[in-house]
Amino acid sequence: MPAILEVESTLTDRYQTTVPETVRRALRLGKRDKIHYTIRPGGEVVLTRAENVDGDDPVLGQFLNFLAHDIASHPERLQTIDASFVRRLQSLTGGIEVDLDAALSADDE
Repeated sequence: MPAILEVESTLTDRYQTTVPETVRRALRLGKRDKIHYTIRPGGEVVLTRAENVDGDDPVLGQFLNFLAHDIASHPERLQTIDASFVRRLQSLTGGIEVDLDAALSADDE
């Protein structure tokens, strides 16, 4: 039988709390992840990691979190995009039609 771990946290005046590190590790929680609460009839509350909603892309979410962290940590690395770069991109992609609702071909999957 696996060992049972018990941890505590304190509610602030605004009824907020920090999820203890032990719980975050056990549920593999990261920043901006969602938590699901199941309230049982006897008053017991079970805390689990919320499943991704259809349409949520966990890889994209992690990449966006990485970008946000990198921008916040190194704002000096940000560069502006000048008009000549935009024109170059448009020349490379101009006239290409994309149907975002079309199914991928077998080669593209």
